[in-house]
Amino acid sequence: MKETIKYYYNIDVLNLEEKDGKYFFKYQNQDFFFVFFNRNIEELDDILKCTINMKEKGIDAHNIIVNINGEVLTKVDNYNYILMSVSKFNEEYDIFDIVNMINKLTLNNQTSKLYRNNWSALWSEKMDYFEYQIRELGLEKKVIQESFSYYLGLAENAISYVNNTNLKYNSFDAKITLSHRRIFYPNYKINFLNPLSFIFDLEVRDIAEYLKAMFFSPMNDEDVLEELKCFLRIKKLTLYEYHMLFARLLYPSYYFDLYESVMNNDDSEEKLVPIIAKNKDFELFLKEAYLEISKYAPIDKINWLIN
Repeated sequence: MKETIKYYYNIDVLNLEEKDGKYFFKYQNQDFFFVFFNRNIEELDDILKCTINMKEKGIDAHNIIVNINGEVLTKVDNYNYILMSVSKFNEEYDIFDIVNMINKLTLNNQTSKLYRNNWSALWSEKMDYFEYQIRELGLEKKVIQESFSYYLGLAENAISYVNNTNLKYNSFDAKITLSHRRIFYPNYKINFLNPLSFIFDLEVRDIAEYLKAMFFSPMNDEDVLEELKCFLRIKKLTLYEYHMLFARLLYPSYYFDLYESVMNNDDSEEKLVPIIAKNKDFELFLKEAYLEISKYAPIDKINWLIN
């Protein structure tokens, strides 16, 4: 990979570190990483446009480096890679930073290939595929076999909640803002300001995903409910958005993301065990989250969870 970077970018790499599929190196006191372009090629122009808009608004997104051909993507063994530079990549972003960032870049009436908001359809399609996958490929995965039906049930609850919300409440005033495909905890700059993670979605998406990531992170010692309370105090939402916030908290992305990694043989299913062990604690959090959100809006109740 050093030779590839030298040829396409004219950079002499002394030490190249590979971690989680990213190739890291330092050059002229800057941090660089060379990474597989894991997005649809049709989204590239909108990703670049989004990055430019962010920089115009003072948001410090990663710099995308063009190669000797003046192109953003570099082909390596028939796969597209992209080179980016970033300063202070271990800088951490909290829930207030997320709110501040999503308020700066909204989609308004523009169209974008990065737009997401069909949660119900996406989740339903995923569940259908996962159920097929379990039947055909998951017979040897004991932990998954014993836990999957519980999280499928949570997902089906979340899908129904979204469908009912879309039928009953007005979504016209819901703000579509810069969001992320994935939010991690701790929420480091290298992930949070990575253009390959950018999408546009409801502003509650990132908040819900951040809270779930925080709840299940072994590195967390913060009170997640207090974080939710802070968000609710500083951000006024529409009735539709309050419902969608709760729906997003309900959907067990924390389980299914790891499930996919296990089924792709990238992780051991033993990593699911501590998540599964906290399911009752998370049910309590969901109940408390419902009660907190209900102080701001009369959101619909899920009887088995709240009663």
